[in-house]
Amino acid sequence: MKQSKNTTSRRSFVKKLAGAAALLTTAGPTILSGKNDIQQYDLSRLTRYSANDQIQIALIGAGGMGTADTDTALQVPGVRLVAVCDLYSGRLEDAKGRWGKDLFTTKDYREILNRSDVDAVIVATPDHWHMPISVEALGKGKGVYCEKPMVHDVKEGPAVVQAQQKSGKTFQVGSQGLSSLGNEKAKELYESGAIGQFIYAEGFWARNSPVGAWQYAIPNDASPETVDWDRYISNTTKRDFDPLRFFRWRNYRDYGTGVSGDLFVHLFSSLHFITSSMGPNKVMATGGLRYWKDGREVPDVLLGTFDYPDSSAHPPFNLSLRCNFVDGTSGTTYLRLVGSEGSMDITWDSVVVKRNKETASDDPFYIEQLKKAGKPLTDRKRILPPEEITFSAEKDYKGGPYDHFVNFFTAIRTGGKVVEDATFGYRAAAPALLCIDSYNQDRAIAWNPEKMEIVKK
Repeated sequence: MKQSKNTTSRRSFVKKLAGAAALLTTAGPTILSGKNDIQQYDLSRLTRYSANDQIQIALIGAGGMGTADTDTALQVPGVRLVAVCDLYSGRLEDAKGRWGKDLFTTKDYREILNRSDVDAVIVATPDHWHMPISVEALGKGKGVYCEKPMVHDVKEGPAVVQAQQKSGKTFQVGSQGLSSLGNEKAKELYESGAIGQFIYAEGFWARNSPVGAWQYAIPNDASPETVDWDRYISNTTKRDFDPLRFFRWRNYRDYGTGVSGDLFVHLFSSLHFITSSMGPNKVMATGGLRYWKDGREVPDVLLGTFDYPDSSAHPPFNLSLRCNFVDGTSGTTYLRLVGSEGSMDITWDSVVVKRNKETASDDPFYIEQLKKAGKPLTDRKRILPPEEITFSAEKDYKGGPYDHFVNFFTAIRTGGKVVEDATFGYRAAAPALLCIDSYNQDRAIAWNPEKMEIVKK
């Protein structure tokens, strides 16, 4: 049987785990468990910048996610907001109240891209505008932080990949937890053989509140006078003004990508980062609209299964993802990797490793101790490893979203690379988008993760 690079024995893992205690220092945020382990983090985030050495950013799409992104970005030293674009007048007024009355605001994103004082933009629009704005922004020489999923349709991916390559500018997809300490620790543990040979992964996302299920509030003044509806639908189906389709856009296919594009894409991003995978080669989905019968066009319960092929990075494995917007107990959000010797439960700020009780009969330490005791190999009790180890981020850790922006701005300053560039972002978005396509088309879909294209049969 083929062995992947993550099949290091448990004894090797335990040795690395014990040796890591020597790395303890006082510098920077870390993820740790008692004195067992530690992960260093880049201290460059503490650098201070003068007013003449700031990265000047603009926000395009000032809804809930765009506002949260901007608030996080502004926590990073050396970053200044100079402009905001949104199609709803109320959000532009809120932006000035939140970030300063002198802020430039507009309903036309092209005015943002034409400004010479904008170094980078945050694209936090509905999904159907991610590709066109990102491509145009890269063409204008701007750095781009684009919310997930990177594109609205799987066919749009190559345009963004090509635009980034042609421009040479920094492009990062906003799956905020990708740069977290939790993901970094999980990758280190996986590559150290903590769970043996990788076999299976699963992820779960549950919500039970109206807001969590995309029942966003509709402003009292929502109207064609306060919303630039014609621009909003200019690249999709033409229809009369509908405030539900503008403010609750995730519920509709023309603008959103369902629960898989909104939530599964986070889990794909983490999984691919941890395992260095390019993605699955088969996608299947089922589900239904079980509770939120509010006119939405996407399911509130979705189950996806994915086949990952054998590759140089990992053995073949299966992935199961599920999402439920009607969860009476609120549930949890996690990614679990299962191997021949244990499993890992992964969040943005913790990793829980659970390992098998059994030890190998050829353990040299075990055999040597039995020889010294003069006992038969089957007579003496064994020293067993702990069944569960929890790695948790230090107190006051600022979180994965902050880390993600630190990496984005560092790459802009240094001309360096980011992990979640357009190619990585496309490989994370594609199976999420194909999942909702599989549900809508009621069929399995074949995908070539290396070439990033649908396989026609």
